[in-house]
Amino acid sequence: MAVTFDLFGTLVAVDRPEDPAAAVAAELRDRGVAVPDGWRAAYAEPHVDAPEGAEVPLPAHVAAALRARNVDVPANAARRAVVAAFDPEVRTRAGAVDAVAAAVERGPVGVLSNCSVPELVTRTLVRSALDRASFDAIVTSVGCGWRKPHPEAFETVAGELGVDAEGLVHVGDDPATDGGVEAVGGTFRDVNETGLDALATELRRERSLGDGSRGGEECR
Repeated sequence: MAVTFDLFGTLVAVDRPEDPAAAVAAELRDRGVAVPDGWRAAYAEPHVDAPEGAEVPLPAHVAAALRARNVDVPANAARRAVVAAFDPEVRTRAGAVDAVAAAVERGPVGVLSNCSVPELVTRTLVRSALDRASFDAIVTSVGCGWRKPHPEAFETVAGELGVDAEGLVHVGDDPATDGGVEAVGGTFRDVNETGLDALATELRRERSLGDGSRGGEECR
């Protein structure tokens, strides 16, 4: 068995910009980009044609929104602006460290996060109380190209953990997205129903009954 965790809202809480369009605009201006009139509307419009369930990286969206308003974007300016606009302050949720530790005792452990902002998941983990070495795989939608609940997101993290998707237990806070693991045969655990402390206790109880042991060290 492998356990995967959603990140935002499950293991950590972060302060998001109250007005993302304005936050990105401010960072663009700081980088010498002329933000056009009607930017808020442009930011809200779709500009990249993508398959259903696919992730559109936010820097690509921002660059396309600027081009749609006839604004040239210097190389990497959109990416740098987006990364800066979403630079997080991180609070690790109570019980998160112990829940991950209990999962590590059971088998391979991963993070599977919907996130369109490059670098955000990595920065969040570094600033949290979580130990990145606990995770055998860290998969983001911006990295793999698919957002939960699309099956490809779960198949990707399962592959990186060296298990079939049916062997995943995915822990999250959103049944509409994290619950998508059930479509590939896995098990969804909702932290709003079973808290992280209770989850850690259950994982250790199952291990004490002989249901699973730490393996797959070659995947670390």
